[in-house]
Amino acid sequence: MQYPLSPDVKPEFCTTGTFMRLPSSREDARLAIIGLPFDTAASFRVGARFAPQAIRQASMTLFPYHPSHKVFPFEDCKAIDVGDVSVIPHNIHRSYELIEEAINALMQSGITPIGLGGDHSVTLANLRAAAKMHGPVALIHFDSHTDTWDSYYGEKYWHGSPFIRAFEENLVQPDKVFQIGIRGTLNHPGDLEGSTDLGFRVITTPELMERGFDQVLAEMRAAIGDTPCFLSFDIDFVDPSCAPGTGTPEIGGPNSYETLRMIRSLTDFNFIGFDLVEVLPPYDPTQITSLLAATITHEFASLAALRLQQSQTKALKRA
Repeated sequence: MQYPLSPDVKPEFCTTGTFMRLPSSREDARLAIIGLPFDTAASFRVGARFAPQAIRQASMTLFPYHPSHKVFPFEDCKAIDVGDVSVIPHNIHRSYELIEEAINALMQSGITPIGLGGDHSVTLANLRAAAKMHGPVALIHFDSHTDTWDSYYGEKYWHGSPFIRAFEENLVQPDKVFQIGIRGTLNHPGDLEGSTDLGFRVITTPELMERGFDQVLAEMRAAIGDTPCFLSFDIDFVDPSCAPGTGTPEIGGPNSYETLRMIRSLTDFNFIGFDLVEVLPPYDPTQITSLLAATITHEFASLAALRLQQSQTKALKRA
């Protein structure tokens, strides 16, 4: 049977509880959906622990074929949904260990993970797993916040600090880190410099809109090349008119079409992992945020399928 089961094969409301009704295991799997439902490092609204299942439910209306990239991403990658990591809500460090262990196990098996958070603190565990496998990686980070604030209420591990901790732990290559879509009010005048002082490239929303994403894309291609790259996407990158269900919404962002166009153009990078974070179903009464998140996950899978095709083509040429 071909997976995922599309709505013209089985009604959308007949769910197995997995993303697009994917199986939980398959031989030769190269891509996995994995839930990371930790949200008690959030500084304001909580509820992202419920996002993985909400995104899976929203995925029921998606079809398996990607018409722009001309791939069946989930079938081409023999994709699976391995369920959620059993995080510990009141223990961020133990949860980090559990997430890192699960993500690393997938990577060691040749499987590219797509993590569904959860608040943005989970990305630190994902980057730990990636660096254990690949060494310090490149990072493309879509967000309205830099998440390089050192501490909050005296705590160093929270959803506003994963990338300063990643820098300190040598998990990323600073000159190959791009933070895209940063906007909004700040606590202090030098908050953006907290990222640039680390060597990260910060592209604010005004700069993004003025320059256009094609110029930013060319800059990223030149800097990152074929370096193993992790993509982290905070749903608050998108304007809250299109994605209201998030913890710290910032007005004045890209719409859903602009967002999908940007992600769709990331075809030249060596992605070794993805995550999508900060979806809060309690603040998403019409489920449009979860649907956007599910669609972005489909885009991630398509990028992984394209990369797999490219590697297979190179292997055939060498043979």
